[in-house]
Amino acid sequence: MTSSIPGNRELPPSQYDLSTYWGRVRHAADIADPRMMFVTSSGLENAKSLISSYKQSQIPNMTPELWRAKKVVDSTIHPDTGEPVFLPFRMSSYVLSNLVVTGGMLTPGLKTTGTLLWQITNQSLNVAINSANANKSTPLSLSQMAQSYLMAVSASCSVALGLNALVPRLKNLNPNTRLILGRLVPFAAVSSASALNVFLMRGEEIRQGIDIYPVLSELEKKKREETGEPVQSIGKSKKAATLAVGETAISRVLNATPIMVIPPLILVRLEKTAWLKARPRLVMPINLGVILATSLFALPLALGAFPQRQAISAKSLEEEFWGKGGLDGQVEFNRGM
Repeated sequence: MTSSIPGNRELPPSQYDLSTYWGRVRHAADIADPRMMFVTSSGLENAKSLISSYKQSQIPNMTPELWRAKKVVDSTIHPDTGEPVFLPFRMSSYVLSNLVVTGGMLTPGLKTTGTLLWQITNQSLNVAINSANANKSTPLSLSQMAQSYLMAVSASCSVALGLNALVPRLKNLNPNTRLILGRLVPFAAVSSASALNVFLMRGEEIRQGIDIYPVLSELEKKKREETGEPVQSIGKSKKAATLAVGETAISRVLNATPIMVIPPLILVRLEKTAWLKARPRLVMPINLGVILATSLFALPLALGAFPQRQAISAKSLEEEFWGKGGLDGQVEFNRGM
């Protein structure tokens, strides 16, 4: 994400070990830190200036201030374009952007109109987030984006309305089980549609492929720092794109699962208590509070499931890339988020 900043010297990819799951979770927690929403344009420029000083060897070693600057840039700048991601669609805004929408979808007793409106709103937000954070080496046209959006909305609404109609007909289940299943309908709709949304919004990547790059050895990195020669793409791989999009779709489901399952189950239990029955106005604030708490923990756990900058063997891709890998025959690509 700092490649667009002037200077030949590369920053370490993270202060955490990205080869481990917990290292990636801690790194994702930095990127998704809601406090990064409040970084001003001057704060971003100061961070970029500090990183540029390091990349031009004016600062010899990484410092806490430099790590903070990298956190600002990583959570704000798109790694392919070098431009800031629109604020509401950054990962640092993800929890708050989704809070009201998720709360709406999980509102008890939603009728058909409410279900449709919240599912449409949710998929609209998903389209914007998926588009803003996708790999930009193969962009989607406006017509393709509109078509994908309509298909995602149709899928989520169909699943939600279909399950809402089905659950009351399960007469052999006891009322409490039917109540719980009814509360979990949004989870089924959101999970299936979220995965489909990723594939639809990033389908052009799979059809055309995404840029892949050779993994450089330390010696090659040093040489590049001296010459300033950029790392060139060795081509576009459809297999790498399929892997990138598939992993992103899985991470969306992993993120949605605790958010759409834990709060409704907790609320079902709380609604049976005398305390909440006497205070019905607290149902919505409690629901939003549980969703917020769950979301803050769930997002880094889901984002850390797969590396964002991923290295794989060139032999696992198309034959044209065999023998073109860098260190240990590997190539790397930006998975997107």
